[in-house]
Amino acid sequence: SFCFFSSRSSAKLIAPLGCLVSRQKHTLPDLPYDYGALEPHINAEIMQLHHSKHHATYVNNLNVVEEKYKEALAKGDVTAQVSLQPALKFNGGGHINHTIFWTNLSPNGGGEPKGELMEAIKRDFGSFASFKEKLTAVSVGVQGSGWGWLGYNKEQGRLQIAACANQDPLQGTTGLIPLLGIDVWEHAYYLQYKNVRPDYLKAIWNVINWENVSSRYATCKK
Repeated sequence: SFCFFSSRSSAKLIAPLGCLVSRQKHTLPDLPYDYGALEPHINAEIMQLHHSKHHATYVNNLNVVEEKYKEALAKGDVTAQVSLQPALKFNGGGHINHTIFWTNLSPNGGGEPKGELMEAIKRDFGSFASFKEKLTAVSVGVQGSGWGWLGYNKEQGRLQIAACANQDPLQGTTGLIPLLGIDVWEHAYYLQYKNVRPDYLKAIWNVINWENVSSRYATCKK
């Protein structure tokens, strides 16, 4: 295949190189707030390690796996492609999930959502209190590591709660569009809450960024 450029100057040099480096590498997104901004609910040490170490590792590993996958595709090596898929799912999911998670949180969060999202929550769960109780229960009940999610079922036009194991991405594994994710891996809370996951889940509601969740809901309804 050929790459074409509108600029004639240096096209001879750029074209082959452009074909080779056309895939952009994934990068660690900046947090929209300081590491200590969610205290006392989630402390700065957790946020720093979670973002700069854990999420960064998923990003780095995803880039490595994608390079290997690209090579396997070029060689037509289906066995290698299949063998790389678990790592692609794990690291790709880790990157997708955390990128959503950081925006789902805010130092100005907490309280209850407003507008269309609140109406949909009342319609699909009976009340905000009932929704909060159900998402908390699903998140507490994740065995080992994973996530609790509020997602949108586009086909049925309704909100749904789901749990995903490990770093399985919600949309890629269930078809639900992610609106709000709660990370229940121990690295998300252990330094502060030890093994008492329910205490962490009680606290996280104080920093949920309902503006972000509402914006995601409005976008996926279009």
